[in-house]
Amino acid sequence: MSSLIIAAIVFGTVTVAELPDNSGLAALVLGTRYRPSAAFAGTAAAFALHVVLAVTAGSLLALLPRRLLEFIVTVVFLAGAVLILRAGDDDDDDEARLKKDAAGFWAVAATSFGVIAVAELGDLSDIVIASLAARYHDPLAVGTGAVTALWLVAALAITGGRGLLRVLPMRWISRLAALIMVVMAGVTLAGIFR
Repeated sequence: MSSLIIAAIVFGTVTVAELPDNSGLAALVLGTRYRPSAAFAGTAAAFALHVVLAVTAGSLLALLPRRLLEFIVTVVFLAGAVLILRAGDDDDDDEARLKKDAAGFWAVAATSFGVIAVAELGDLSDIVIASLAARYHDPLAVGTGAVTALWLVAALAITGGRGLLRVLPMRWISRLAALIMVVMAGVTLAGIFR
């Protein structure tokens, strides 16, 4: 199979896996709070790091016991929901918040990198990427398809978050993101007992 076809398969698979994911929600929230270019730079760097780690790890991540991994993912979703709700409680004036948080480019990029790097730990997309790398034995094609998909999802989340802020207050966006994370935690927890 050609490297281009492998990259296209990986791109489609990772995009579908990442769209409803917690790191996509985190990117959305980052896009509502910070300058989009800086938030994207940090997010893109974190995604690139995770792709390198997942491709390098290859089949090793796939060897983890499934139930243990799903339990860890459940805890991460619930912790993310709590953190989003706690941060959302102090969002009284969204415009003032955006101006207050308008830190320098590198500070925002570093914050975004840290948030996404933590949100992606043990993530479904990491496992998908590692599995695809083990299956196709073409790390460059898998890495290219995966990082392109993750960057697309981040760009959609960040730009969508800015548009969403024009319609809904930050408080409601945070609550909606937290609710989605709780639902995802429930679905993941249910998968443990299947």
